[in-house]
Amino acid sequence: MQQQNPNPMQNQQPTYQTPPQVITGKDLNYVKDMLSWNLLGMKKAHFMAGQCQDQEIRAVLEKACQMHENHYKRIITHISGLPEMMNQSTPGLKN
Repeated sequence: MQQQNPNPMQNQQPTYQTPPQVITGKDLNYVKDMLSWNLLGMKKAHFMAGQCQDQEIRAVLEKACQMHENHYKRIITHISGLPEMMNQSTPGLKN
């Protein structure tokens, strides 16, 4: 039998209020994955909405498409300063 941890907050990683100065290869791969997942979700929802004849279901699918598009744009906004950061010689930043 497994013993449950009385304080579940002990196992959680800290949440950062500002992004770290170093982006690892693993971080970059995860960002690429997030972009790919949202782009694929957006394309699939849009395609399915175009195939749907029920207006209520079509509206829900278009809403899902917009959600994925908003997430995609938000990720792009967060990383839009990355090229400038990579060209600067900031302490702690791997060039």
